[in-house]
Formats: sequence, structure tokens, C-alpha cells
Amino acid sequence: MIEGLIKRLGEEAGIALPDVRVTGDDPVLPSVFRVDTAAAASVGAVTAAVAAYWGRREGAPAARPDVSVDVRHAAAAFQSERHFRIDGKRAVLWAPLSGDYRTSDGWIKLHCNFDHHRDAALRALGLDAGAGKDDVAAACAVRTGTDVEEAVTLEGGCAAAMRTRREWLAHPQGRAVAELPLVGLSSLPAPATPAHGTASGAADAPRPLSGVRVLDLTRVIAGPVAARILAAHGAEVLRVGAAHLPEVPGLVVETAFGKRSCHVDLRTEPGVLRDLVRRADVVI
Repeated sequence: MIEGLIKRLGEEAGIALPDVRVTGDDPVLPSVFRVDTAAAASVGAVTAAVAAYWGRREGAPAARPDVSVDVRHAAAAFQSERHFRIDGKRAVLWAPLSGDYRTSDGWIKLHCNFDHHRDAALRALGLDAGAGKDDVAAACAVRTGTDVEEAVTLEGGCAAAMRTRREWLAHPQGRAVAELPLVGLSSLPAPATPAHGTASGAADAPRPLSGVRVLDLTRVIAGPVAARILAAHGAEVLRVGAAHLPEVPGLVVETAFGKRSCHVDLRTEPGVLRDLVRRADVVI
């Protein structure tokens, strides 16, 4: 099943992927969804794509490297922020009001890690700024999940009602996503330029993406993890943040391995970021 998913990902991306050896079995993580399968397929497809790319680079090893993925390792990687420690302590990843709340017809998840998201949720629920978790729970309990979701979203917050598979497939967003391909590709009207770096010789211990310049403009977790993966394969990744924007400190550290970081203030005159984009091979 996992090998089939990896092959399909490659086909939809238009890449001839090498075979991937999968070890281990799922389930590893407790879930009604095949999380472990998704994790192993994702990691396997990325690793295979990197191997295929490396095989086309000047100075790459003559023999394409073997590609393998362990299901347990992939599942652990999908929870890497939970295993991360700073001075032996778990990183704080969730704000006090973030979490799952029972509604009159089910459950809803509220994301309140950033102050503006917390404030939006409190406004939507008709609560004062000093309200606590019990107050939020009481306010959610008398409303439907859809009602809370829409109210929080209209206030500029982040919330998601929990739906059954049937409910999601019938939802407008669920129907829209169902019509999309597994991998979406679009061409940009920009001149193709070769990567700045080329794999040199084995004596220099090159990695598949050595010399490829990546500009990471993303935040929180999905984008930063994607950029971290490129860094792990040898890319030169520069993370660009902003000192005045909120962050989840634990996630910033956990997703920054292998990257350089800087701050840019887009409220000032343009120039620095434009130059960084111009010199990058990849922008995330």
C-alpha cells in the first residue's frame, strides 16, 4: 500500500521515482486515520525524489543510492516537535486556551497560540479578555460546532469543527478538495536557471541538494518542516522572519535545524527581500 502511494505521488508530480524499500508496519500512532501510512509515503516519496534529482546532477555518484523508509521512524518524524527538548524540558507548543472543546452537537478545535487568534475566539464567543478555559468550554457547549467555527473565522480567528467522513465529503470545502489532484503543479512564466551549486566529488561529502539556495518565508510548522527537509538533504536554507510578528518559540527552534535565519521588516522600503528572492533557487 505504501509503495503504491509513493509511486502515485511520483506519477502525479511527473517524476520517475526509484523503488523504495519500506520496513515496519502500521499502525504506530493511535488514530482512526492511516497516519503512519501517510507519514511513510510522504517521507519515502521525498527521499526518492531527492535520489532521482541527485542522479541527474553533475558530479553525483555513478550508482543511485538505495532508498528506504521505516514506518516507525516516519511516524516519529511526524511528531518530532513532541520529542524535542530544550535544556531537557519539553517545548511549550500550545497556549492555555488552545484545544478541543465539546459543542452542543460534537467537538471543535480552537487555535489560540497567537494573541490575535485568542482575542478573535473570545470575541466570537462573547467573552471578556480575561476569560479562562472553563469559560470557553461553557460558551462552546451551548452552540453547534459549525456556529462556533463560522463565528471565530469571521472574527479573523482559527477554528475547525470536527466532522465525520460523510459530513466532510458533503461540506463545500470537502467537495472542493475532493476535485483537486493529489499533487498540484503550475508553471510560472520565469526563466529556468540552474541551481547555484553542483555536487562535487566524494571527498567533499556532497549531499543531493548541496549548493541549492532556498528562501524559507513560512511560519509555524508545515512550511518550516518542508524547508528543514531540504536543508537535511544539503540545501542552503535561509529562514526569513520578522521581529514584530508572533511566533511559537519551541516550533521556531525545532524546525530550524540546518538553516540560517534573519529578520526582515516589510514595512520599510523594499530592497533586501527582493534581492534575497532574486538570488534564490527555491522560494517556500
